[in-house]
Amino acid sequence: MEALVAEHISKSYPGSEHPALDNVSLSIQQGDIVGILGPNGAGKTTLISIICGLIRADSGKVFVMGEPNSSPQTKYTLGVVPQEYALYFDMTPQENLRYFGKMWGIPGKLLQERIDMLLQVLGLENVKNKKLKTFSGGMKRRINLAASILNNPKVLILDEPTVGVDVQSRAAIIDYLKKLNREQGTTIIYTSHLLAEAQELCNQVRIIEQGKLLETGSPDELIQKYEAANLEEVFLKLTGKTIRN
Repeated sequence: MEALVAEHISKSYPGSEHPALDNVSLSIQQGDIVGILGPNGAGKTTLISIICGLIRADSGKVFVMGEPNSSPQTKYTLGVVPQEYALYFDMTPQENLRYFGKMWGIPGKLLQERIDMLLQVLGLENVKNKKLKTFSGGMKRRINLAASILNNPKVLILDEPTVGVDVQSRAAIIDYLKKLNREQGTTIIYTSHLLAEAQELCNQVRIIEQGKLLETGSPDELIQKYEAANLEEVFLKLTGKTIRN
């Protein structure tokens, strides 16, 4: 079953010489881990923002688990980890997660069980009662992830989830994403500049540049197709051939 289908998505911003997205279509199968890769300004964040319903496309359609992304049902099947922190820094991890859990309507006992589990597996149990404003960037990103998966989404979208984080936080985030996919079948879509990480984590990638979809396939397929040593070499062969002013 297709977890996500995007059909002919186009988006332009006022004053921009080029479209942010130009007739992009893609499909993602349920249970896949897919990396959406591209240089700065390629359209990655615009694409996932449209998928999540945060901004509107100029044209095209998006379906999540068979439903239009505008459907009220989608908010219960889709989890989003934005690049910017969506947290309250004057609150503790427990307070943040209780707040978001109540927004989802998760019953009190079940909510506390999920909070305790997430804090433990993400290595934050010892700081659960400290205010987030005292945390490192990596610790905040782990809480950002926890807040987005409280409701057990079937499709999880992450925008640069490990950018600028410490080694321990990166390992905790990647390990838990693998666990979610392996044990719950969660479909994971994420953007990243870290090509080695994408090669390790993803079973599928989509490479975009200047708002156009350039290539799709598994890392191994693309490495073989372009006679490359690794995914980073594939990326360099495909992108950066033209520079926007």
